[in-house]
Amino acid sequence: MSNEFLVFDHVTKRFGALTAVDDVSLSITKGEFFSLLGPSGCGKTTLLRMLGGFERPDSGRIYLEGKDITDLQPNERRVHTVFQNYALFPTMTIWDNIAFSLRLAKMPKVEIEEKVDSILEMIQMSEHAWKYPNQLSGGQKQRVAIARALVDRPQVLLLDEPLAALDLKLRQHMLIELDTIHDQVGITFIYVTHDQGEAMSLSDRIAVLNRGHVEQLDVPAKIYEEPSSRFVASFIGDTNFFSGRITSVEGDYCFIEVDGFPQIKAYNDKKLTVGQTLDLSVRPEKIRVTKTPPPPEKGASINVFPSVVRDIVYQGVYTKYWLDSGELKISALKPHSRFLLDQERVTWNDSVFVWWYPDDAYMVETK
Repeated sequence: MSNEFLVFDHVTKRFGALTAVDDVSLSITKGEFFSLLGPSGCGKTTLLRMLGGFERPDSGRIYLEGKDITDLQPNERRVHTVFQNYALFPTMTIWDNIAFSLRLAKMPKVEIEEKVDSILEMIQMSEHAWKYPNQLSGGQKQRVAIARALVDRPQVLLLDEPLAALDLKLRQHMLIELDTIHDQVGITFIYVTHDQGEAMSLSDRIAVLNRGHVEQLDVPAKIYEEPSSRFVASFIGDTNFFSGRITSVEGDYCFIEVDGFPQIKAYNDKKLTVGQTLDLSVRPEKIRVTKTPPPPEKGASINVFPSVVRDIVYQGVYTKYWLDSGELKISALKPHSRFLLDQERVTWNDSVFVWWYPDDAYMVETK
């Protein structure tokens, strides 16, 4: 355990009859950008508060660089938090806000000036040093809050939904800035969010939480492409589920019988046998929608099904389709990689073909 930088070891936290965190164990490496992702009430903020020292686990221990910090007070652990509401002192200038903790620690004046000026330059806020928080934009306030938390080089920086109060464009810009700041300081960042897009774009690894448990812990691409459960597949982006039974196996592939739908061919990554039942996930962007069937040379190597377009939503970057196919409804995304008006037009109530490659489906749960 001493070789791990940060360890939650069988940690449980209850609030009355509610078990917010249930026997969670996970390890985080030094310098990692790690996200705790999940819906409201899944336990992610409770984990963060226990690490910060604001809550104490009912059982289990927390270790930081081999030291047991479970019972330490917040000011006794070098773990700082950036909150959604910034928590800046309104009557202090930006410079003084950042210098506050250094003065509290009675650091020499020359060293304080050097550290504050350096981090202001890093966040590109030097020209705003003598302004007050009410003179800054939301994004600027967030940068100052991050700088204040980082100025005395904590071991871990906790970010509790720090971008939730910002508008979409500013959130997208701040994501890039956060990633840049992390690369510059090299400190371990632990990021709490319910927004899977934020977690996917920032994180080295993600822990997906559900009802106090870690459902899956992996790199973003694995969580999206190879979800461990139906919950993870549905929470991380959109997907289509097909529940069925294996009717035959041919080499690395199998055929699945689905009620109210034609037989599906899929890559048998779980090595299932005839008779086993499963849930199959197919992401909307993996599904093609065309007025004509795919080229004959593709033959049996793909799944092709007749469908009818029931709804269309144009999103600029892509168009989303909802289709009736057999007794099931399917969603599909068509990216606009080329000029849309030059492409084949699919509209409401059109009879179309939906098709995808067997390798583009993933078995999320077996029974």
